[in-house]
Amino acid sequence: MSTQILDEALKHLRRLCETRLDHHLGGNGEQSVDIIIGDIWRCLSQSPEFQPFDAYEQVILLSSIAPYLHPTFFDSIVNSKLPQGGDLVEMGGVKAGNFRGMMPTGDTVLFMLAGSDMERRVQIQALFGADQALMSSEALVLENVREGEPPMSGRLLIQNAFKDKVLFGKETKPRFGPDFPARLLTTRMEWDDLVLNPYTRSQIDHMQVWMTHNERLMKDWNMGRKVKRGYRSLFYGPPGTGKTLVASLLGKQFNRDVYRIDISQVVSKYIGETEKNLEKIFNQAEHRDWIIFCDECDALFGKRMNVSNAHDKFANQEVSYLLQRIEDHPALIILASNFKNNIDTAFLRRFNAVISFPLPNEEERLELWKKSIPQHMEAPFSFETIARKFELSGASILNVIHFAALRSLGKGLEALQEADVLDGIREEFQKEDRFFAK
Repeated sequence: MSTQILDEALKHLRRLCETRLDHHLGGNGEQSVDIIIGDIWRCLSQSPEFQPFDAYEQVILLSSIAPYLHPTFFDSIVNSKLPQGGDLVEMGGVKAGNFRGMMPTGDTVLFMLAGSDMERRVQIQALFGADQALMSSEALVLENVREGEPPMSGRLLIQNAFKDKVLFGKETKPRFGPDFPARLLTTRMEWDDLVLNPYTRSQIDHMQVWMTHNERLMKDWNMGRKVKRGYRSLFYGPPGTGKTLVASLLGKQFNRDVYRIDISQVVSKYIGETEKNLEKIFNQAEHRDWIIFCDECDALFGKRMNVSNAHDKFANQEVSYLLQRIEDHPALIILASNFKNNIDTAFLRRFNAVISFPLPNEEERLELWKKSIPQHMEAPFSFETIARKFELSGASILNVIHFAALRSLGKGLEALQEADVLDGIREEFQKEDRFFAK
């Protein structure tokens, strides 16, 4: 968004606030409020970020952004009208945390837009309904207040995605942390680097077809009234067989961000906290068409237990919540587990696809060995015997090649050595406490 447009809009917002204060303190100006609101609308409607919103909604959004650009925006206006100080309850606003300026609340925009006009105040409060543009677009949140307090006394919290579009012209990626327990998953590999058995590959092909054509099927062919919009898939199989890579490649192919849920950050010993942690991810994913990938999902989606105490009861409630939340998710969600039998059967019935990722067979291992050789290195020996003799996952094979390639470079060689490859296999076997014999 142009800084010139934003600066002009903020000048109009200042005029609006000053005009409303003048009228409230006994002066004139009530008749010019609607004119100023129209000026703000004409100004902001030049920006695509604000075009979906009406004039009142644009004023509300602009008010919530103002402190990010001018920390004393509202304080300076109030101080100019009340130079001797004083508390202007009608205008709302709060101070919280590290920020020392006034943060606008719902009461602040009610005051600016409606003053004491009861009919208009009710009209503006209706804009904060869950089905209205302000809330459903996730541009803004009206902070919850303690029970018994007027809801409009909550702060207006502009959402980072919308704020970043307005200020920087693009949506920045959320940062991993307690408030967002998921990491962006990317890969530099391509589909040609992947080796899967034919049946697994055919199921992945069906997922690609869903991602390509489902939107048309739901809307143009009216299937949306009969089936749920999302796609739920379980990937199961030993570590290193390509589950995470497939999720990354799907995101790369369809230009969608893939976020991997960090189980350690999500699961909490405190009742209800796990659901809250997951909700932060789901809420953002729904509006941005992300792919959610949950690895080692047994910790979240394991089998429900017989109730023998209060902890069991709440654990089962947690699983039930997750079951419903995943079923209602409108986009692609992939759960991954090493063992299918660890997943609650209630989940399995609701998956669109349950896809096995077995360890590669001899032929697939040979292909993986050949694909893993570094581009500028040679391998003056055959991998056929190694592929037949040693059962390894794709990730383990890549680890072995990495190990052997570094060994070769350390010796000043530009070709892989079979002895180094065997040493690398021994290292992989030791990780898994497996017996190695040449």
